[in-house]
Amino acid sequence: MQDLGKKLTHPIFQHIADVCETTDKRAFVVGGFVRDIFLQRENHDIDVVVLGNGIDFARAVADKLHIPTEQIAVYKTYGTAMFKFQNAEIEFVGARKESYKKESRNPIVETGTLEDDQNRRDFTINAMAIALDKEHYGQLIDPFNGIADIQSKTIRTPLDPTITFSDDPLRIMRAIRFATQLHFSIDEKTFKGIEATVNRLNIISKERINEELNKILLSSKPSIGFLLIDKSGVLPIVLPWISALKGVDVIDGHGHKEIFYHTIEVVDKVAFNTSNLWLIWAALFHDVGKPATKKYVKDIGWTFHQHEFVGAKMIPKIFRQMKMPMNEKMEYVQKLVLLHLRPAALVEDEVTDSAVRRLLFDAGDDIDDLMLLCEADITSKNKIKVSRYLHNFEIVRGKLKEIEEKDRLRNFQPPISGELIMQVFDLPPCREIGVIKTAIREAILDGVIANEYECSYQFMLQEAAKLGLTPKIDKEK
Repeated sequence: MQDLGKKLTHPIFQHIADVCETTDKRAFVVGGFVRDIFLQRENHDIDVVVLGNGIDFARAVADKLHIPTEQIAVYKTYGTAMFKFQNAEIEFVGARKESYKKESRNPIVETGTLEDDQNRRDFTINAMAIALDKEHYGQLIDPFNGIADIQSKTIRTPLDPTITFSDDPLRIMRAIRFATQLHFSIDEKTFKGIEATVNRLNIISKERINEELNKILLSSKPSIGFLLIDKSGVLPIVLPWISALKGVDVIDGHGHKEIFYHTIEVVDKVAFNTSNLWLIWAALFHDVGKPATKKYVKDIGWTFHQHEFVGAKMIPKIFRQMKMPMNEKMEYVQKLVLLHLRPAALVEDEVTDSAVRRLLFDAGDDIDDLMLLCEADITSKNKIKVSRYLHNFEIVRGKLKEIEEKDRLRNFQPPISGELIMQVFDLPPCREIGVIKTAIREAILDGVIANEYECSYQFMLQEAAKLGLTPKIDKEK
């Protein structure tokens, strides 16, 4: 029997062993913490199963550590208690067995044995336990051979996968997420269990599914997960808009690029270069408008004109249906989807100062994220073409830096406000104010005048004169 006592380096374990002795209870560290010992990964979430009342045991440990009662989070409904100690979050629960009703993933819980508790675990790699009482301290209990599955890099359910996934369909997303994060494969029987129960995902809240999608997107290679999501039949259920990207239409022998595989390649490239979750979501949705704009034009081929505009308009509806945040995160993703072709258009044309100013004005602080997305969007297999594009993007980056330093256009606010125009010309709110403000903005973006107050003021007077307006007060007053 394997002794892992020396691997339990966090001081909480010795304190738990002491409480086991004084209360004559047995306790075990279980789940992800045990798994990560073998994967040599840091884990600060410690789950402890107690043979008995988990809440009472947690209070006894907290009392030994002089942790105030108000710092213990107790969830009586679930029989769990949690507190933080020395950079770790420790959760205690009594050993239990579970049964499920068809219409819900919320289990009916009964007091159980350690064996019952391990049986209810999602995967073999998460079903291992290490004893914490002093007599058996450090002994590994591995009834489903989780160590072998870690060694073979396999995700497998402890019991019948069809029952496991049907009972709690969120485990479908967790299986795919673990396979993605750990670069494991899913056991064939387990994968068939996913395929057989995939429609049960409809009883899971969008928020819980999003949590798993977020973890997949933040992994080192999200495409592992998205290929599994596609192959298993999960894709049209959780991301129908991405499912719509699949397939290639052929007319007159001409087919377009496979948009789904292009998309997950872009996602991989973005995820490799950033941990910004919402930038990675933008990469996933950047071509979401293509199915609606796809058109075959004889002698030209397949076109997707204005797919960036259509895609940007789709983003609020997608976020709403997925129950994702309808705030600045959504607006950020929408902006990047809308602008994702702009730097490429600059590359194809002459990189004029005016075009760069307008890109800076429209992108604001998100210009660097936009450039990262655009460079990732180059997935051509033609190495010469890719090299040319990347070289031209470097030219654009240089121009952006040069004009940003000279014209200060990031998050640009015109030096002349509507309030000042109203004051100078003694005007109520009216169309002329917008005309003057637009003229000033366009003049600055076109390089006609500098992004400065004095130049803008004089230009305002000229534009107002064209509209038959004369100043009513001196600007110094």
